Amino acid sequence: MAIEDELTPNGVKVYKAMKEQGFLSEEKMGTAERITQTSKLPKNMVLNALQELQTKGFGRRKVREKAAGYYLVK
Repeated sequence: MAIEDELTPNGVKVYKAMKEQGFLSEEKMGTAERITQTSKLPKNMVLNALQELQTKGFGRRKVREKAAGYYLVK
């Protein structure tokens, strides 16, 4: 099953932006701000897409001191 079948168009854009930036492990996490810049979507859409990725098991969120970090697991 293709990722496009499981995620919304914004979810796919954010997924591809994260993969392109190499946010693939806890050691290489990216902030919502960096993902917003890469995906060229408004921040609220990126945050919704990040929530979708977490809900569907594609991404994880790690709380840190200043900003939460996001990375892909699938």
